[in-house]
Amino acid sequence: MTKPVDLVEVWRGDMCESIHQGHAVVCDHNGAIVQAWGDPAAVIYPRSSCKMLQALPLVESGAGANLRPEQLALACASHEGAPLHVSMVGDWLADLGLGDDDFRCGPQASRDKDLYLSMIRAHQQPCRIHNNCSGKHAGFLTLTKHLHAGPDYTEIDHPVQIACKDAFEDVTHETSPGFGIDGCTAPNHACTVHGLARAMAFFASAQDRSDTRSTAAQKLTSAMMAFPELVAGEGRACTDLMRAMEGKVAVKTGAEGVFIAIIPEKRLGVALKITDGATRASEAAIAAILVKLGVLNAAHPAAKALMTPPVLNWDGRVTGHITPTAALL
Repeated sequence: MTKPVDLVEVWRGDMCESIHQGHAVVCDHNGAIVQAWGDPAAVIYPRSSCKMLQALPLVESGAGANLRPEQLALACASHEGAPLHVSMVGDWLADLGLGDDDFRCGPQASRDKDLYLSMIRAHQQPCRIHNNCSGKHAGFLTLTKHLHAGPDYTEIDHPVQIACKDAFEDVTHETSPGFGIDGCTAPNHACTVHGLARAMAFFASAQDRSDTRSTAAQKLTSAMMAFPELVAGEGRACTDLMRAMEGKVAVKTGAEGVFIAIIPEKRLGVALKITDGATRASEAAIAAILVKLGVLNAAHPAAKALMTPPVLNWDGRVTGHITPTAALL
């Protein structure tokens, strides 16, 4: 097994203070590795980076036939729980004739500062609809209703999760070695970094095929690229990067240092994992890879803010910087 490699450095003054290691893979439309860092066979949990895989059964089953692209983007989202997100998910629930208690994700405080503070002032408790995964769960509930299945849709033997696992293994071209329970209670199936990149290459080349699963993948990718503000939120890396690339690339973060990219115009898929789980490193690394692949302008403010951000102290003074290693640059 190849060891993880140095991907991101953190400098203070003229000394490298910390190094983040990881694995990354770029795949072509055939699933072949175009470039790799570290060990492509490293087994990881994709976490929220694979939400578009979990949304495939929603679209290909016909359950989401009447959903708008905005809702498909929310199904793939790790959103801020901002008023925009809460309102749209709330309308989706109402259309289903369901309410907050029908969600199986836990309550989570909104990450939108203004809403968070206003709820505190009003002595309001966060609800499940504020959970960053509530869009994905609205998709799960839509599929549950379509399948006439039971309410406990996050259980591993529920028809929704069986469909999600089947889709996951199909597009990664791997038999998952196991699963963990994600922060939102849904099962999260493990795969290799190569498998995750292969899945993203499947999405990136979906327009070349006409089968039902490919058509579903294309719809989900297009929705993410068209509505980046719904996939994450203002000031978030996913939203800022997709805007910087002008709707030509879909990107998605996952907890514990995972990030993916879907690049339709090049038919390329990207997956990376920072082994210590640092978000600052996964954001810098994905930005560097996107620049390397020629789809992100290194001079764009979003690219600079993520790829080479300054390290500031509490007085606002620049004390260092974060930078991808020479291996990525």
